[in-house]
Amino acid sequence: MNNILKLSQFSVLVFFIFISISTVQAEKINDSAALAGINHAKSVFLIDFTNAKKTAFYLDIIRGTHQGLTRQNVKSDMVLVFIGKTVQYLSTEPDDELAMEYDSELASIQHSIKEFAKLGVRMEVCAVATKVFNVKNSSIPKEMNLVADGFISLIGWQTQGHKLVPIF
Repeated sequence: MNNILKLSQFSVLVFFIFISISTVQAEKINDSAALAGINHAKSVFLIDFTNAKKTAFYLDIIRGTHQGLTRQNVKSDMVLVFIGKTVQYLSTEPDDELAMEYDSELASIQHSIKEFAKLGVRMEVCAVATKVFNVKNSSIPKEMNLVADGFISLIGWQTQGHKLVPIF
């Protein structure tokens, strides 16, 4: 019994040491070298995916990037430009096959769109892509902005000083 008690105490001690070390290490991991002297970041993400799962995954990652900048005291002026087949995954009226195969991913994407809107992130959807991929413009969420041409949008944002982050 005494050995079991000592083993339990030892396990608890190891657990707390592990948590303490993990916390200290997590606090040291940051982007301070890259963000030195920066208090405002302007970015434009080019989003061009060919499947819903990858789209949902990266929208979560990008939202984390926005939160990471904010946590490190950098104001984020972020724009997301969606082109290509990705526009199919943004529609509030996906075709039946897409909806059946990617139900949870499409729900995650719609959730991300609402979260980005709350953060003040501008989201633009290429009308060339909606036409090519037969997505009704009226099915694009109201939080998003339809633009005539995603490439022109990218040129404009980069000319205004936003740094390009291509995601594909």
